[in-house]
Amino acid sequence: MIDYIKGELTFLTPTYAVIEAAGVGYQINIALTSYSSLVGKEGQQTKLLVTEIIREDTHDLFGFFTAGERELFVMLMTVSGIGANTARMIMSAYSAVEIRQIIATGNARALSQVKGLGPKTAQRIIVDLKDKVLKVDLDSQEQGAKSEEGLLLPSEVNNEVKQEAVSALTMLGFAAVASGKAVDKILTAQPDATVEAVIKQALKML
Repeated sequence: MIDYIKGELTFLTPTYAVIEAAGVGYQINIALTSYSSLVGKEGQQTKLLVTEIIREDTHDLFGFFTAGERELFVMLMTVSGIGANTARMIMSAYSAVEIRQIIATGNARALSQVKGLGPKTAQRIIVDLKDKVLKVDLDSQEQGAKSEEGLLLPSEVNNEVKQEAVSALTMLGFAAVASGKAVDKILTAQPDATVEAVIKQALKML
């Protein structure tokens, strides 16, 4: 069982990062919270806590900056009908602190806005995790996270933001055409929006 991977961040997208350790490049799936913490760190030493998902036909790694985020991810997957990709989708739509608050307060409406989560599944998450989620320590583990304001990109790289956002959304399972339209709409209204901000908004539109 791999607990963490530490090495040089050699490649980064909104959905996965590649960390080279001891000559091996590990492709690690990430949520938007981890992506925002990694922006600008390519070529630097990076450490991600890891959860392995091993099945007959796949061996995936999911990475997190904090133990609390990883614990919440694993906890989400204990709910019937919630797999690794759906758990990552939830953690891309909201921050870990927001997810804890949403579940603790029984806000099924907010959860059901995430792609693939209908009202019944949202209620199941709340019923199964409401008493457990408050035990996850997140408040002291927000280091490394950047605010959207701190990640604002100049408008001249608007096209780069669009390409990266659409690429991330298609990797998450959305149609490229629909993703492009959603991203265009967001960037028309907010031309200086970050990749993270665009993806978060698009996840609630698609």
